[in-house]
Amino acid sequence: MAKSSSVLNSTKSIFLCLSPSDVSCSMNHLPSYHSCSVKYYMNTVLFLRRNYVNIADMGLVLHIQCALLYTTIYGQRRIRVINISLPCTSILSNLFRCADLEAQFTYVVKQAANGIPSSSLSQVRDQVTSTCINILQSYRQYCASVSSSGQLILPEALKLLPLYTLALTKSIGLRNDGRLDDRSYWVSIVSSVSVSLAVPLVFPRMIALHDLTSRDDEDPLIPNPLTLNSENIQDNGIYLLENGEDGFIHVGNAVNPATLEQIFGFSFLAGAPNLLVLEQFDNVLSRKVNEVVNEIRRQRCSYLRLRLCQKGDPSGDFFRSLLVEDKAPGGLSYVEFLVHVHRQIQSKMT
Repeated sequence: MAKSSSVLNSTKSIFLCLSPSDVSCSMNHLPSYHSCSVKYYMNTVLFLRRNYVNIADMGLVLHIQCALLYTTIYGQRRIRVINISLPCTSILSNLFRCADLEAQFTYVVKQAANGIPSSSLSQVRDQVTSTCINILQSYRQYCASVSSSGQLILPEALKLLPLYTLALTKSIGLRNDGRLDDRSYWVSIVSSVSVSLAVPLVFPRMIALHDLTSRDDEDPLIPNPLTLNSENIQDNGIYLLENGEDGFIHVGNAVNPATLEQIFGFSFLAGAPNLLVLEQFDNVLSRKVNEVVNEIRRQRCSYLRLRLCQKGDPSGDFFRSLLVEDKAPGGLSYVEFLVHVHRQIQSKMT
């Protein structure tokens, strides 16, 4: 099975997700001057769902072919045929073992966005949660070895599914307190988001910037991300939270003015702009911060607009609303959500 593709089959349905690498691998021998004309399609996720598939009629391999019609920058009309073949299985445990969480979660995110115009936000959130519960209940019932009913069992490949699901229910698109313009923009972004950017869009990455000088040059350029809860936010720290579109920099009230001067070029937050243009100054901390931000921009293929968030004002409140593992008004904490999922699975199995 291709790393970035997933095939789910049962007696009822089959689901296929083709992610950008599937498309790009069949296009990488195009002349370089044509690559820009198909870049949009290389970042497009294609989904196919077919009901009531008899695997005995399909054989051992599922073959998919699609055609891409596009125009080059020189006005030439071309057709690109993309082929992929994926192994099939009737053994449910194999399906869970080879599951691609990112590809399948991208499908869930897009389904949620499609449901926003026609359903209430609470209904969309319930549907997202039900999808997670049904998947884990199927694994618990048909694949997991006999164990205590008081234990929540997660498949290794999908162990982060509850966390991603909780993050989706708290995302800008599904929050009750979100602005209509922000929700509309979120739906627009999700409609064409690629697999590599779908997860960070709803489950952002947070790293500490104030202690980058303590890292060795041999360490990875980007530090290990922090869990998204307020316990990791200290008043004397500076944190970057990025979702592939924007970077939110949270500055604590007790940050050393010298640290502010090294990173931003000013010693006090009073009068600081909300939108930041990060400059590189002649010090080690500034150089490391710029290296981290530039590497994130390279990974995300995005400029990553930087916004300053301060504790005690609306920008700080918005930053904390992105800490999806915390308990929020009308939303569960991560631990509470796991308990809820476990109870729902138990009720389905009794």
